[in-house]
Amino acid sequence: VSTYPTMMGLIDETETGERRFGPGHFDLVVIDEAHRSVYQKYRAIFEYFDSLLIGLTATPRDEIDRNTYSLFDLEDGNPTYAYELSQAINDEYLVPPKSISVPIQFPVRGVRYDDLSEDEKDDWDVMEWGDDGSPPPTTVEAPAVHSWFFNNDTVDKVLQTLMQHGQKVAGGDRLGKTIIFARNHKHAMFIQERFDIHYPHLKGSFARVIDNEERYADSLLDDFSMPEKAPHIAISVDMLDTGVDIPEVVNLVFFKSVWSKTKFFQMVGRGTRLCKNLFGPGKNKECFYIFDCCRNFEFFNQNPDAPDSHLAEPLSTRLFKARLTLLSTISCAPNEESGLTEFATGVADILHKNVAAMNVDNFLVRPYRRQIEKFRERAAWEAWQKLPHEDLDQLTHNIARLPAELPSEEETAKQFDLLILRLQLARLNHAPDFNRWETQVREIAQSLEEKASIPMVNDQIALIRQIQEDEYWTDVTVPMLELVRIRLRDLVKFIEKRRRTIVYADFQDTMGVVAEVESAWLGTEYNIEQYRKRMRHFLREHEDHLTVNKLKRNLPITASELQELERLLFDSGEFGNRQDFERAFGANQSLGELVRSIVGLDRGAAVQAFGDFLSNTTYNAKQIQFVNQIIDYLTQNGVMDPGLLYEPPFTDISNNGLDGVFEDSDANRIVEILRAVATNATGQIAV
Repeated sequence: VSTYPTMMGLIDETETGERRFGPGHFDLVVIDEAHRSVYQKYRAIFEYFDSLLIGLTATPRDEIDRNTYSLFDLEDGNPTYAYELSQAINDEYLVPPKSISVPIQFPVRGVRYDDLSEDEKDDWDVMEWGDDGSPPPTTVEAPAVHSWFFNNDTVDKVLQTLMQHGQKVAGGDRLGKTIIFARNHKHAMFIQERFDIHYPHLKGSFARVIDNEERYADSLLDDFSMPEKAPHIAISVDMLDTGVDIPEVVNLVFFKSVWSKTKFFQMVGRGTRLCKNLFGPGKNKECFYIFDCCRNFEFFNQNPDAPDSHLAEPLSTRLFKARLTLLSTISCAPNEESGLTEFATGVADILHKNVAAMNVDNFLVRPYRRQIEKFRERAAWEAWQKLPHEDLDQLTHNIARLPAELPSEEETAKQFDLLILRLQLARLNHAPDFNRWETQVREIAQSLEEKASIPMVNDQIALIRQIQEDEYWTDVTVPMLELVRIRLRDLVKFIEKRRRTIVYADFQDTMGVVAEVESAWLGTEYNIEQYRKRMRHFLREHEDHLTVNKLKRNLPITASELQELERLLFDSGEFGNRQDFERAFGANQSLGELVRSIVGLDRGAAVQAFGDFLSNTTYNAKQIQFVNQIIDYLTQNGVMDPGLLYEPPFTDISNNGLDGVFEDSDANRIVEILRAVATNATGQIAV
């Protein structure tokens, strides 16, 4: 067993001149978490070993990157085997969620000064919004809420909803194990502080932050995983999103927006584990609650195929590709600027230097040795204006992503390089995003001017001031921008990242009706099956209802009794309307027949239906067996289509089914009995 980075190191490791692992060392390699990060970072491991390959992932099949499918020589979206979350729930290996919308306003709409009360406006005006002396804002946008703007009432309302509506254990006296997914550490701490204020007798133990910034996170997680031990609420930032298997978890609170479908399903998975006797002897965990405070359900219901977030390419790869694109663009563009040829030659020098620093003994580089040896020769770059398409393709798709043994540089310097490269490309292409990149460079120059006391910065102060002027940008050229890159790239590190002032407020937030919503994000089949399960459970609990009882005992029901049955099922709103019922169970039967098919037929009533048929004639053992199988079917399913008498298990008695066991007259009587049983459930009997 090995992590990916460790295995990459071991492959290159040698003992007495021989590699520790040759390509044929393993017969089988099993990859865990086999999704896009495998392809992007570690594909070389699996290309190195000549073995069978098995990949495992909990990622939805449509979220796996096409490149990961290609690693296994599979068609996109068509894995060798897939077992969907919805199927596992329907098969009762996992428990289903109940999706509960918590429509709190500030996290999804932000806070607007004009919407506040007069007293709140006064508070807004005197709050500390920052150190730059600028006036208070008129709006706090939704992304800022729980990022740097924290409001007491918003958190209080969510905690109140959880404590009131969350699933309870210990005879209903204690909230069950709960995970609150917070946006960041400050948000998590704020939630804990608000909980401790409202529940002082539980302070410091019942609800705790468990994230990577918490010193005792591992110990707290161990305690959280013990059913009777506090904490019972884990407030997490990323740490509990995946890989945590605690069957007792019955409440999840999404207090942040999630845009990745993969991550959303992984987070939902924290509540799906079965747990026997959780609510007492014989009272098992049947579902878990998801409290959604940030419209995640709405997003995934409306965007069922929402793309997952892609891992960004390494910065070095992006720089290499940007320079290649720059060379290609210059070679195709008319030579409008002086110094452009010399500039392009310099870019080719940088690319050559990068390739020359690639170690062909590195197992990541070795498969491309022939290409590397070609481009590490400076002569290959001399004709940069006429690089063949094949060479550009090899450089872009193969060589750009390979590691080079170059001296390490400040990340800020490389980020500035990329910014200037984008600006240069926009200048050559006359692209509209030039203004956006220009604004960023001006802002960097403005920040650098504030650091003029640093000698290195002061040496370039004239250029720094110059590029803040409109005049500089009027006729700016690509070589001019290259000069900016060279002179300022090593100075950007002196710019301090501005920290947004944290603002705490106590404004009245607004919350709509807390209600269960359809889990459409789990798919149609899941929701239909869950509807069926709820309906079956409801009807079996109401078998003493007059109409249901008559259906079960094969007593004919009237039209008015059928209407009463409709009121029982649909007036509560729990099961929607008649159309929802028919979508789940089919519309080719009457409501009474459908209900009968759910509750079944009392066995005595089924036997009685065939009483006269069996008592008037003497039948042989095969015929009695055939009738008993019909009775068994009716007891289980309530009604029976006569066509089933010509299918297994009836054809196990005779290949010709009903006609092979009974004479025509008796066969016709059996069909009439089945139709009479069905008619009793239709409500077509006169009063």
